[in-house]
Amino acid sequence: MKFSNKEIKDLFWAWIFISLAFAILFSELNFNSIFLTSFIISGLTVGIGFLFHELMHKYLAQKYHLWAEFRASYSMLFLAVLFSFLGFIIAAPGAVMIQGHITKEKNGKISLAGPATNIVLAIIFFIPLLILNTPGILNLFLLYGFKINSLLALFNLLPFIPFDGGKVYGWNKIIYLISVLLAGGLFLISFFV
Repeated sequence: MKFSNKEIKDLFWAWIFISLAFAILFSELNFNSIFLTSFIISGLTVGIGFLFHELMHKYLAQKYHLWAEFRASYSMLFLAVLFSFLGFIIAAPGAVMIQGHITKEKNGKISLAGPATNIVLAIIFFIPLLILNTPGILNLFLLYGFKINSLLALFNLLPFIPFDGGKVYGWNKIIYLISVLLAGGLFLISFFV
């Protein structure tokens, strides 16, 4: 994959801002060692979830010989941090911009690549969470990774443009439904873990 300097900068700042928003949300405005721990864990789990999500869009678009670069939405990143103080997050840190001749099918597949990555990551975090079930930092890391990736998958599958779900729904309604059921099921489970 090819990256411009602007894209690397945008990916970095989006990662920092979205990690900060989740750290504020998870620490429940407790700005002490809990916040620092939440920030580090959020940075790793959001970093994995957010970066892999966007990089899978980029990878598949470039595989189709399209120009693709991530661009941060700094206003949405600011809102994510602001809303985290109110107890919720709108996670829309930016998007992979794509140019070139693209069919509805290719656009649907490129759009599905991000949420599908989050579904797989949620499962990867969930399995050891169930098996190990040990209190402490590892459990917190696995729990955050599971919850964040479940949320990212479901949120991005909203069936409206510009969300990934709107493009997947426009391409293949059956694949869309399967994806939403998987993401929704994981998200519901995250409330009981």
